[in-house]
Amino acid sequence: MSGHQVVVIGAGPSGVAAAVSLRDRGLHPLLIDRADEVGASWRGRYDRLKLNTPRDCSHLPERPYPEGTPILPSRADVVEHLDRHAHEDGIELWLGTDVHRIDKQSGGWRLQTSRGDVDARQVVVATGYEHTPVIPDWPGKDGFTGELLHSAHYRNPTSYLGKRVLVVGGGSSGFEIVTDVATGGAAKAWLSLRTPPNILPLWGTGGFTSDFITRLAGPAPPRLSDLLSRLARWINFGDLTEFGLPVPAEGPLARAARIGKAPAVVDPGVIDAIRDRSVEVVAEIEAFDANTVSLRGGVQIEPDVVISATGYRRGLEPLVGHLGVLDEHAVPRAAGEIAAAEGLWFIGFFCRPTLIGFVAEQSKLFAQRIADELQHIMSTSP
Repeated sequence: MSGHQVVVIGAGPSGVAAAVSLRDRGLHPLLIDRADEVGASWRGRYDRLKLNTPRDCSHLPERPYPEGTPILPSRADVVEHLDRHAHEDGIELWLGTDVHRIDKQSGGWRLQTSRGDVDARQVVVATGYEHTPVIPDWPGKDGFTGELLHSAHYRNPTSYLGKRVLVVGGGSSGFEIVTDVATGGAAKAWLSLRTPPNILPLWGTGGFTSDFITRLAGPAPPRLSDLLSRLARWINFGDLTEFGLPVPAEGPLARAARIGKAPAVVDPGVIDAIRDRSVEVVAEIEAFDANTVSLRGGVQIEPDVVISATGYRRGLEPLVGHLGVLDEHAVPRAAGEIAAAEGLWFIGFFCRPTLIGFVAEQSKLFAQRIADELQHIMSTSP
């Protein structure tokens, strides 16, 4: 049995942000991750992945990227950034350690881990909104004779040279991966969409990034915010209806507020590939039948590979599902600078633009609250 002031679960961007903010306030957090390396989710993503927000607003608290880092940091840049600061003095790091369950006890919390029980006065859960890959239960998919994988396991187009590839999903990853395979030698590349997605330009006219657009639109009333976002889309992409990408009825910020799903942020090369028909946008999947995929509307195609860029579950039920802190969608009822229960905090569970910078600011707020609470406990203890 070991005891700690505060334990942070998850050594990705949100968890490392929480750990360094707590360290900056004189605490000595224990940072735990089930993986053998810091930033495991970033290490495992596809090779061309990079941030779609600039380095100046996408770094850990008070810790900018080193001089010479690209404006849009690469996957390797982000991993190195997380790893360096997770190993700062004052942070105790346990890698390769599973946390199975959190239980309330007198004076704090008990964590059941693969190293044994750990007691803590305060716990920060930062396991991320992209925790458990989800592939829809399409009829007949188990009998598909081709290759079926989640986008979490896609690396680069090398394995798909000369193959017919169907990518499913209208988020940033779906657009990037289908463009990657289309320009990387695939014989055919389809992008299957259930509904028309909201898209924003990675780089806008005048060199503005999507982050600038969302920060400009964010404080405005919802209808004006969506109008500004759609104007940015029109200026940069024009009318994409003939290519299967009409403007959705619901605006990007309204949709993000309703279901917690951020718009897809795409660079000009993605739209170029759609315009020149290197990528063909098709309807949603209805069923699999051996080597055939049936799409809505009666169209059938025969892909060699299906890559499902269909998102993730947060996977919090085994950990805290018994504590009454999750809503009907298994999402934390409170997060960020608001505690879900006394001494229990969640961070990084809501998809939004500039997420790394956003959770960095949140971490500073709740780290101060945690420090104040612990100081109060120490000052009033007999």
